[in-house]
Amino acid sequence: MCRALMRMRKFSFPFVTVTDQFGEVKNIGSVGEAAVWLVAHWPITSSEKLTAAKQACLDALDGKVASTTCRDAFVEAAKEARIYVTHKQH
Repeated sequence: MCRALMRMRKFSFPFVTVTDQFGEVKNIGSVGEAAVWLVAHWPITSSEKLTAAKQACLDALDGKVASTTCRDAFVEAAKEARIYVTHKQH
């Protein structure tokens, strides 16, 4: 496994629950998972909140912001994309 992917897994945050294009519920619990979702699974291609969430992921991976800042931006983008279900702390 590449080092960057291993590093991304360490930046966890309380789960954010979203739905995918098939209505399946997914729990996103790390900066790495959020980054993958924003790039590979997002239902809209362009918006201010999407751009902010992507930047927050990059900033969290660079150690410039906390993983929870990334989470907050991800939640806002998910609400805008209408895929936000809820957030859970496990």
